[in-house]
Amino acid sequence: MKKEARVRIGIVVPKYGLVGGGEEHVAQLTNRISQSGEFDVHLFANQWANVSDTVSVHKIPILSFPKFLTTSSFAYFVEKEAARMPLDLIHTHDRIYRADLSTLHWIPHRIWVRDVRKKRATLFDRVTMRVEHRLAHSCRMFAAVSHLAREKFLEEYPGIDPDRIRVVHPGVDLEQFSKRDRGTCRHEIRQQYGLTDSDTVVLFVSMNYDIKGLDYLMGGIAQFRGSHPGEPLKLLIVGRSGTAQYDALARTLGIHRDILYTGVIPHERIAEIYLASDLFAMPSRFDTFGLTVVEAMAAGLPVIVSTNVGARDLVTQGLNGFIVDNEKHAEQIGHALSVLINRDVRRGMSQEAWKTASRHGWEVNLERYLELYRHLLEVKPGRS
Repeated sequence: MKKEARVRIGIVVPKYGLVGGGEEHVAQLTNRISQSGEFDVHLFANQWANVSDTVSVHKIPILSFPKFLTTSSFAYFVEKEAARMPLDLIHTHDRIYRADLSTLHWIPHRIWVRDVRKKRATLFDRVTMRVEHRLAHSCRMFAAVSHLAREKFLEEYPGIDPDRIRVVHPGVDLEQFSKRDRGTCRHEIRQQYGLTDSDTVVLFVSMNYDIKGLDYLMGGIAQFRGSHPGEPLKLLIVGRSGTAQYDALARTLGIHRDILYTGVIPHERIAEIYLASDLFAMPSRFDTFGLTVVEAMAAGLPVIVSTNVGARDLVTQGLNGFIVDNEKHAEQIGHALSVLINRDVRRGMSQEAWKTASRHGWEVNLERYLELYRHLLEVKPGRS
């Protein structure tokens, strides 16, 4: 009997397995889909790292000069390469001309330019918007990483049927935290950075301090310090971004002695940093989800996020963390810190944070996507 060919899935993303929460989500999900054995997985990417040997990789060119061709050239070459296959289903994590399923890690580009970047649209922006518009009106289904991402997408494209947009939160690797000893991590990391066991360590992780709201967080710490001058609270900043303006801000606020920078931490060691900390803060100006939030919760850390962070979906005010309004960031972050400085309160919130994360492991995320694939394949026109 002739063996039936497996269904061919095309996964599209410009950068795969590189630095960043979105890239990490795509890599973890794709590798797991391919290892499930249910599908023949083809990756369409321009750059990649750490690809499972069960994934077939297709190099997609990008014309980055002139810059306005970047998005449209990637979309064009994806379509050209995909036509050679053919594929049974295309799942994109970026803006291309057409797909069956699109994961919305992003908000509509026009809203990003207008509300987040707060600049006039360039030719690159306008071309990107055109590609996105074609995808929005050709894609059969969307998986938004948060309710915030879904709301912004419907704001820009009100004609899209809301039932075509499912919210599927990114998963987290629970094992990377459970397999490590918290006491050992706490001792070694704190010793490395000159922290004591009595220090309450606020963790901030980002490759873009401005977007992630480091200045907001510093303002909140200054607010806290004003009413709790003797409390040993420290801010541990992980990532790569310019520090000069934040050094100056910390001195102006009088909290420069409470700030520590680690620089970039290798991915295999980041769990140790989480486990050595006491709480996590990310009061972003905008973030469609924020994978670091659920990672922090998996490490048992209460979290402080802004209303502009999609991972607010997972936060219950005062139970496993706090949601703050960016318009009142200093006051509200300061209040959250004044609550979390209490070890007994923090211990209970830590347990709740871990419980929340335990419901968002990768196996849950994988099954949600496999269900979407099966649904799309069942109703796909022309498929026997």
